[in-house]
Amino acid sequence: MNKFVEETVLQRLERTAKALEKNRMEAHVVRTREEIAPLVKSMLKPGNSLSCGGSETLAESGVLELMQSPEYNFIDRNKYEDKRRAYIDAYGCDVYLTSSNAVTEKGELYNVDGNSNRISCIAFGPESVIMIVGCNKIVRDLDEAVVRVKEQAAPPNAKRLSCATYCRETGVCMGVDGEMTDGCASDARICCNYLISGPQRHKNRIKVILVAEPLGF
Repeated sequence: MNKFVEETVLQRLERTAKALEKNRMEAHVVRTREEIAPLVKSMLKPGNSLSCGGSETLAESGVLELMQSPEYNFIDRNKYEDKRRAYIDAYGCDVYLTSSNAVTEKGELYNVDGNSNRISCIAFGPESVIMIVGCNKIVRDLDEAVVRVKEQAAPPNAKRLSCATYCRETGVCMGVDGEMTDGCASDARICCNYLISGPQRHKNRIKVILVAEPLGF
């Protein structure tokens, strides 16, 4: 990344970090993806039970590999025949790791799910939530967050999950010019429930690592 661009990105991340902290979320800013896994490791304790939803960011950052270390008890939903059981077990874990579909410069988290196991764990259950967020997911406000999901997050996620949706076939949500919940009526729709996280009652339960590189989608 051009150094002047990087400086501007870092300034935006620092502004966002201050807003997150004002909203009682712990915030960290790092320059590169190589810094993420060591920082996450410093937030964990040996023997911690860990879980996560599906996330390209965790894979790209090396955090998924870290979670699979024998040092931790990884509740891996891919090893469960009963996925619902995996989702329920995740509620009781010590640390839930994920990304966010968008983070506003006002310090709000915006997340959209199909099964909603991820957004429910963000809101309640696990003792701690660690989010890794690339600079591509920072937006000015919730209006931009809604558009970002419809244009940039939902289409590639639908392709990743092989969902028979309009956005998978066309590359954009059919409700992109409408309201937050507008979209297709497919049984495979991945935008079913919406979570906006603002000022938190439980200070620093949610920890956000902002990265000056694009990660995930």
